[in-house]
Parts: sequence; structure tokens; C-alpha cells
Amino acid sequence: MYETAEKSAGRRTGTGHSECGPTTETEGLPKADRKPYKPWSYDNSSARLYIPRLAAGQSRWFAAALSEQKSKAPSRLGVFAEGPQHKRWELVSVVDLDSPKLPDIALDSDGYAIAVAANGNKQIAADADLLRTGVLDNFATGGANTGKKIFTPTKANKEQIEVHDETGTRYGSQGTTVFAGADNRYKDAYALKTTDGGALILFSHTHTQTDAVAHSGLQINPGKDDAAWLHGVPRTSIEYTFVCNDAATVPAKAEPSRLIGYTCARTDASGPPVASWSHSA
Repeated sequence: MYETAEKSAGRRTGTGHSECGPTTETEGLPKADRKPYKPWSYDNSSARLYIPRLAAGQSRWFAAALSEQKSKAPSRLGVFAEGPQHKRWELVSVVDLDSPKLPDIALDSDGYAIAVAANGNKQIAADADLLRTGVLDNFATGGANTGKKIFTPTKANKEQIEVHDETGTRYGSQGTTVFAGADNRYKDAYALKTTDGGALILFSHTHTQTDAVAHSGLQINPGKDDAAWLHGVPRTSIEYTFVCNDAATVPAKAEPSRLIGYTCARTDASGPPVASWSHSA
């Protein structure tokens, strides 16, 4: 659904990139500082499609392993779905993969991928709702409560925990950072059976990051990438909203799942201006 170009080689984000300090930003990003827009594209001939056989009346979708160049290994996993209103196919989810090696997807006798229920599925160790709980805990607590129980350590899982650990302490004694789950508009989840009896599940989550000053007299100066929301106005606290796509492989038996990739984008930012700015305005 969303894409960003911020943290970790331009594909993951977890911070508002703001600073506590005395200066403010009053104008938009100068032209010299703007990076040229380069849309991501994929090579059709290298796409690996996983098309499930769906019953009449079921929403139509398929998954695709995508690579930027011909004959290159896949770097992203996408889901295409047919919109019910206009009957057009749309890329509704895309996840940056940690590894080009994907799980083996189970196929039926005609070569169709086997779709399974993403939620309420008692044949696998975790469903999309439980996976989402684990991901949110990674950001909120560094996985201390449920994240480390639901997921085995992977690169993607460790990165989410690092976002919590590093972002939560970057202000030191001058401020605080708290992550929390938020209302998730994108509740659709997609699952394909794997040859080991488990499943590959793609789902989305939404979380917030709230930065706040530790005491009066301090302010948070929005970063240049936040000008669209915060207009360079210093704040006493800022709540950032992130919408993310996640992909995990789930075993058939009661064992931890593997988070194999995730992609986040900041979609909103807001917070109260400092009192001095409000009065002068």
C-alpha cells in the first residue's frame, strides 16, 4: 500500500527524524535538497506469480515475487487484488524481502497456488491477527511481551526491535518516545499454503510513535521531511502515524513464525505548537 525511502537502505522507517533544539524550520524543502523522484518498477518477465484457485464469490487476488531487473532474484513480494467496484487489478500490498529465497508454495494438480485462511486457521501455528500483535509488540516494547514469543529472530524482526531500542532513547533526558498500535484501516490479509504444511501470510499494521519533551522550555523542531504535516512549527509533542506491510512464514506446528520482510511509510504527523509560537502567531 505504501512505500518510503528513509531508514535502512531506503526501505524501513521508525522515526520522525526530529530534533530537540533552539532553531525552527519556516519554509519548504529547498530545491537543491530535493531528491529526484524515481518510481520503483519491476520486470514483468522475471515476476514469479502465485495464483490461487478461488471459489465463486471469493475476492480475487494473487501474490507475486518481483525483481527490478530481468533474471534477477526477487526483492519484493506483492499482492494484486481485483477491486470489487471497477473490476480492475491493483497492487494493494508490497513488502521488501530480507532474502530472495522464498518459501516453497504448495500447488494443486493444475499448478494453482493453494490459498488458506489467513485468520482463524487452526491448521497453522499463528494467524494474521496474532502476527500483527507480535509486530506491534516489537515496536512498542522491543518484543518483550509477545514479539519474541511469536517470532524467531530474523533480520526483519531484529530491525523492528532496533527501531524501538534506538529511537526510544535518542533524546536522552530531554524527551521521550513511545510506540503504540493504532486503528488499522487495512485489515485484509492473504495466505498461501507452503509445502511443509505451514503458510505464507501477508498482512498490514498501523502504529504510532509519540515524541514528547521532558519538561517545559524544550521543543521539538520538525525535520525537513515532515514539512507537509508540521510546516516547520516547533512542537511540545508530535505523534507520527505509520502504515506498514508485513510478510511472515508460519509453521504448521506450535513453533515461532519467521518475519521475512516489512515496509513502512509515515502517513501523518501532528502535535501541539509550543506556547511561544502560538502567542506570536
